[in-house]
Amino acid sequence: MTAVTAIRREDLAPAFNQELNGILHLLTCGSVDDGKSTLIGRLLWDASDLYDDQRETINKSSNAATGGAHPDFSLLLDGLVAEREQGITIDIAWRYFDTSTRRFVVIDSPGHEQYTRNMASGASHADVAIMLVDARHGVKRQTRRHAAILDIVGVKRVILAVNKMDLVDWSQDKFRSIENDFRELTLRFGFREAIAIPVSAVGGDNVARTSEHMPWYTGPHLLEHLERIPSRDVTVRGAFRMPVQTVLRDGVDFRGLAGTVASGFISVGDRITDALSGQSAHVLRIATMGRDLEVAKQGQAVALQLDTDIDVARGAVLSAADKLPTVAAHIDARIVWLWETPFDPGNGYFLRTSTDLAPISTIAINSLLDLETLAVLPSEKCGVNDIANTTITLGRPVAVDTFADNQATGIFLIVDALTGASVAGGVITSASRGEADNATAFRLTRELLERGLCRDLGNSDDDRREFQRRANETALLLHAAGIPVKIEI
Repeated sequence: MTAVTAIRREDLAPAFNQELNGILHLLTCGSVDDGKSTLIGRLLWDASDLYDDQRETINKSSNAATGGAHPDFSLLLDGLVAEREQGITIDIAWRYFDTSTRRFVVIDSPGHEQYTRNMASGASHADVAIMLVDARHGVKRQTRRHAAILDIVGVKRVILAVNKMDLVDWSQDKFRSIENDFRELTLRFGFREAIAIPVSAVGGDNVARTSEHMPWYTGPHLLEHLERIPSRDVTVRGAFRMPVQTVLRDGVDFRGLAGTVASGFISVGDRITDALSGQSAHVLRIATMGRDLEVAKQGQAVALQLDTDIDVARGAVLSAADKLPTVAAHIDARIVWLWETPFDPGNGYFLRTSTDLAPISTIAINSLLDLETLAVLPSEKCGVNDIANTTITLGRPVAVDTFADNQATGIFLIVDALTGASVAGGVITSASRGEADNATAFRLTRELLERGLCRDLGNSDDDRREFQRRANETALLLHAAGIPVKIEI
């Protein structure tokens, strides 16, 4: 087996107690067989503090797969038996490693179209994306699809790793041609920071060291560029939003509305409002595990005790009283259809926000993104992996923001009512009440449900959730019968 020289770990691994300069969540994406797992495996091999037995295992297990030419670095990522058998990534692989300056969380996503939903899921956690292309083939349809998904979920820092440069004789012309194609993608999707780097993952060229085979490339190698990228911006931004996850009680006099602050901050004494009901109260106490806070900021999990108990439960969105979200019955959105079964306007669907679940009355597909030309073309149909612009009418209003204003409350899933599968994910581009469009809809009111279907239910949290579930199911049944429904509960 040909020896592979690894960069000395002591040169790159930090001291155990050294404070690292932030954490970077790194996604790999691109078309199948472009070498994503091999690239990250090589990066781990060269730049991380792998145990000696891990290196020995990879060296031994590589003999059959590579004919003894080199270690199969992808085995550091492809953990499922099916992945190793087929030589492709199926599920998302999470790996962690440290260098002398920072900590990386690697999200290795699948490239095959069949597993696009897994890539979209991984992208939602990323700060920066490495898009790989095979230097022999350049930018493909799946590369463009992944670029569009990155745009939808708000990833604006992208690195194009032009891999397998050794298979095109380290050609500068080939690299520059692919770099020009990549520039078109960056302009189309408005990536804030984009760079193309020629690499050979197998040989380690321009991965964690500068390549001797490409003297014409004078930019940074991959690891060097990654270490320069700023960490995730933790600046508290936007108006206060906190979706309620649950209501906590101590059996005496404590009633806390528990959740994670999605944006902004809240202080003791501030006035908050439940956007759906319009009820307001002042914050009396901010409780966390073991102590109280004067201020709760974005990302903190807390329980808010109010000076007046307002009638809210899981699914409510608590907001700054002077900066409310839109209580929307109509939304315009960009979606990625993730399910093998195409969109069917006759099917029943739910819209799931961070904590809420509302029946969808209608979904209108307005246009699709053509992944060959990147043009937006009119369409009324939507199938697996399509990226569409849509208009959605809900059976009852939900509290949302546009994705541009607030990412946490501007995202959603579309859920199939029959199977419970998440068939699409999307971001909200605009939202409105749209009351006039519901003028002819059947009004499914609380009074109507309390007299019949829900008359056995009380006021406990469990009973309230069951009340909402029955209302949603009733709305879907009426919708399936061709009756437009507006839920007023």
